[in-house]
Amino acid sequence: MEPVRTRRAVVAGAIALAGAGSYVLVLRGGLVLDLSVGRRFRPLGPLTTRIGAPRDVVFEVLSAPYLRRTPRALERKLRVVERSDGMVLAAHFTPVRKGLVATTLETVRFEPPDQIHFRLVRGPVPHVVERFVLREEGAETVLEYTGELGTDLWALGRLWGAAVARKWEAAVSSSLAAVKVEAERRAAHS
Repeated sequence: MEPVRTRRAVVAGAIALAGAGSYVLVLRGGLVLDLSVGRRFRPLGPLTTRIGAPRDVVFEVLSAPYLRRTPRALERKLRVVERSDGMVLAAHFTPVRKGLVATTLETVRFEPPDQIHFRLVRGPVPHVVERFVLREEGAETVLEYTGELGTDLWALGRLWGAAVARKWEAAVSSSLAAVKVEAERRAAHS
């Protein structure tokens, strides 16, 4: 191989390796890219779930892992870093690919009995705000999730944001399904 081609191959390999390493660091929250340049926002949700349980039971199911001791079943998904009255700082762990886990650090603010707010502190994108609103409708609770995700760098950020939003909404949808099952189980036994 010619020396120029060899150098190009080495440089291309180094760039690819740096790109893959950066991807992993961004997902794990070890590299935060908040440039505030070309910022674009996209909605998250709305996702709505009807739950056959009173609002206070649903709120308890949502808030207990944060405000009380985190159950063992959630230790691989959630770690509360700091607790105070009505707010926590929590790390969330979401599997995204085989062996690869995205890590976010978020503030979680509680407004009993009907709202919970999340704000991203560190994660794979520079901006996420989320809100869970609980409304009573007869014997049911309607749980609605909405949010906003922001990325930098114009079109490149928009593509990254679309990929992150798909995983983010899937994780929220999975959590809502688990909350529904647990809240309805508790309501049936009370």
